[in-house]
Amino acid sequence: MSERAAPFYCPYCGDEDLRPSEGRPDTPRGAGAPWECHACNRAFTLSFLGLLASGLRPEDGPEGEQTS
Repeated sequence: MSERAAPFYCPYCGDEDLRPSEGRPDTPRGAGAPWECHACNRAFTLSFLGLLASGLRPEDGPEGEQTS
């Protein structure tokens, strides 16, 4: 598994012109991978928060909808 997750599009404008950013030197390791969108000139980070403990319950249908 790679250390850097690669986004497919900008979360702000939806464009695909993304490049890895150097980020700030004072950013702690694991705080998120910095990316730059050259279409809207924004910078953002990606980070993995963790796995969900419960997941889908047996009574849930597709997309978490309740089935009756």
